[in-house]
Amino acid sequence: MDSISVLHIDLFQSGKNTSDFYFNALKNHLVVGHKHLEKPHRHDFYATIIFTKGSGIHEIDFQKYDVSEGSLFFMSPGQIHSWELSNDIDGYIFFCSQEFYEMHYVNQKLRNFPFFGSVNFPRKLQLNKQELEQNINLFLMLGNEYYSQNIMKNGLILSLMSQIFINSARQFSRDFDNLVSSASLSYFKHYQVFESLVEQYFSTEKSIAFYASLMDISSKHLNRISQTVVQKTATGVITERVVLEAKRMLMYLDESLVEIAFRLGYEEYSYFVRVFRKISGMTPTQFIKKYKA
Repeated sequence: MDSISVLHIDLFQSGKNTSDFYFNALKNHLVVGHKHLEKPHRHDFYATIIFTKGSGIHEIDFQKYDVSEGSLFFMSPGQIHSWELSNDIDGYIFFCSQEFYEMHYVNQKLRNFPFFGSVNFPRKLQLNKQELEQNINLFLMLGNEYYSQNIMKNGLILSLMSQIFINSARQFSRDFDNLVSSASLSYFKHYQVFESLVEQYFSTEKSIAFYASLMDISSKHLNRISQTVVQKTATGVITERVVLEAKRMLMYLDESLVEIAFRLGYEEYSYFVRVFRKISGMTPTQFIKKYKA
C-alpha cells in the first residue's frame, strides 16, 4: 500500500521565521500546497479553515461534509482528510502546533475544545451571515498580525486564535445542544476524561470496566455519561475509535490485514472483520478497494 503523507507546517512556511504558526488565504494556500493536497493526507498540527465562497466536499477521517459559504472546519493532528472544491473557492486557513498554543496557555489545552478533543464531535460548524462576518474579521486580523513585524506579535495571534476557538465552542454548544447543553457540565467533563483515556488505551483495552475503574465510577454510570453526551454506549465509543484507527492503518501502513488486527488487540482476525463491518458497513478488504482504488 502507498503511505499517507504527513504534512508539517514547515512545508507551507516559505521562509517565515516561525514554524509553529501559519496563515494564508485559501486560494493562495491551495497554490502553495497543490502538489501535496491532491491526495488524502495527514497533518502533525491543528488546522482551522473557513470558507467564504464556493462549494465542495471535505472528507475528514472518512466522514464527508458539504462545503459552502460559512463552513468552518477544525482538524486535529493525525486526522486523514481530503477535499474536492469548486474553482471559485475562497476563504482563510491557519495552522498551529500544540506547543505554540499550550506553551502560552498552560491551563488551556487545545484538546479541551470539543471540536479538537472529541473524536465523536462534528468537525464542521455552519455559520450564519452575522457569525461569518464576525469570524472573517477575526481571521483578517490574524492574517495581518501574521504578516506584520509588530512587537508581541505571537501574543496577539494567540489571543485572536482563542477568540475564534471560544466563540466556536459556544456556537457548537448552541447548535448541538443534544451533545453538550442537555448534559450537565459534570457529565461532559467526565466524557472528556473518558475519551482521553480511550485515546491512550484503545489498542489494548476494550472493556468498559477498565475505563470506569480508572475514572473511579461504575460501568453503568460511564455508559449513562456516554449516552447522555454523544448518544452512544461506552462500548460503541471504544469500538468506533478502534475502527477509525484501523481505517487509518489500512490507508497508510504497508502491513497485512492480520498484522493490523493484531496491533489493534484482536488475536482472532475473523472477529476483527466482524467488528469492522459492523461499524463501517464494509469489510477491511472492501474498504481498501474503495479508498485505495
